Amino acid sequence: MKITVLGAGRCVTGSKYLLEWKDFRLMVDSGLFQGPAEYRQLNWKELPYPPHDIDAVILTHAHIDHSGYLPRLCRQGFEGPVHCTPPTRALLGVLLPDAAHINEEEARYANKKGYSKHKPALPLFRTADARTALKLLESSAFDHWHEIHPGIRFRYHRQGHILGAAAVELETKVAGGKKKTIFFSGDVGRYGIPILHEPQPYPGSDVLFVESTYGNRFHGDEEPRDVLGEEVRAGIERGGIIIIPAFAIDRTQEILYLLHELMVDGDLPQIPIFLDSPMGIEATTLYTRYVSEHDAEMQHFFANQENPIFPPTLQVTPSSSESRKLNSLQGPAIIVSASGMATGGRILHHLKLRLPDEKNTVIFTGYQAQGTKGRRLLDGDEEVKIHGEWIPVKAHISRVTGLSAHADAGELLLWLGRREREPEKVVLIHGEYEAQQALAERLKKEFDWDCEIPELGDTITL
Repeated sequence: MKITVLGAGRCVTGSKYLLEWKDFRLMVDSGLFQGPAEYRQLNWKELPYPPHDIDAVILTHAHIDHSGYLPRLCRQGFEGPVHCTPPTRALLGVLLPDAAHINEEEARYANKKGYSKHKPALPLFRTADARTALKLLESSAFDHWHEIHPGIRFRYHRQGHILGAAAVELETKVAGGKKKTIFFSGDVGRYGIPILHEPQPYPGSDVLFVESTYGNRFHGDEEPRDVLGEEVRAGIERGGIIIIPAFAIDRTQEILYLLHELMVDGDLPQIPIFLDSPMGIEATTLYTRYVSEHDAEMQHFFANQENPIFPPTLQVTPSSSESRKLNSLQGPAIIVSASGMATGGRILHHLKLRLPDEKNTVIFTGYQAQGTKGRRLLDGDEEVKIHGEWIPVKAHISRVTGLSAHADAGELLLWLGRREREPEKVVLIHGEYEAQQALAERLKKEFDWDCEIPELGDTITL
């Protein structure tokens, strides 16, 4: 069989892997390339095989760089089943229509302003394509084998990371009646963080595809709860509004959990908190619904009729009119909104209004990519362009580190170190090349593993 790296090869986006047998083709993950224009252009590139020749898809989790190509795949003729965990299926019901809406709006705006090279500019996919993709989703439970084709079966292992995230263990029959296993790590989650179960240990396999996002980095010993508390207290003393840009899935829920804990413990006064993100509101509801995915501490809270991701002062603003009312809000108060890198969404309206006032505070809680407004603010730019206007930056800008949902280099080794048998082949994926080289050296030193680091388009023959 062959495995072709169609995404997340020496980069951290567009996760897609095409597995080919003699009479069966399977894609593990179907993600969009995100980030710089040269990556986004790859979303328009034709696949090696027509999508209608791909028999099935297995998703590791709901993040758009792992699932967002599905509507495009359907638009091009894919009709097979898409396997995912039940929580992933629920999250995709929110994420895929939103991704389609964004694509349609970007095309509409490009046509209005006339800046597209194409006349007319077209969306990568439409809302109808997202709806088609959602109809193909089939829920597959954790820890149970699911036959996907005669002689080929898979099962999911919990990975933490976000709600529903999984690793994929694939078992296939080979010549002589033997079996081989191929293991895709998906995105490996963290240890000792709230809400979700920790990653299930890597059990061992014949072939291992492992992510390497933080293969050369460590998250550090800083306690996010304490730093968040310090920054919020400082913002309260300034008397203004505290703006927290946060990704709608996982980061928003973790921020709310920490704010709940700080207020209940008396480390913060119970000031108003507003969750101003429609997707964040829906995702928070889903995190509450899937109690089976909660860690022991979360389950203890729920057993005592307490929801720790709904702080006592939390208010949600799902509609645009409710969001606009926050423009007249007086501090101290907290607004949690998306997107996490300030690249779009309602957060831009809040920043546009609040950045010019030195009483206000902006707390970033995640990595800010080069070129984003979040990165510019952290780098100390004195003004940023929002909705075509240059906005002076007078507000206090700070950040809380240590909230990444990705395992760092040490946690990756911890996850791999509990295996029951050695892999024959190790392939590093989903990472920048520098991080992958560092992880490869570490794995050679710790486990005596020789690692392959494929580029986009490379094919691995097994």
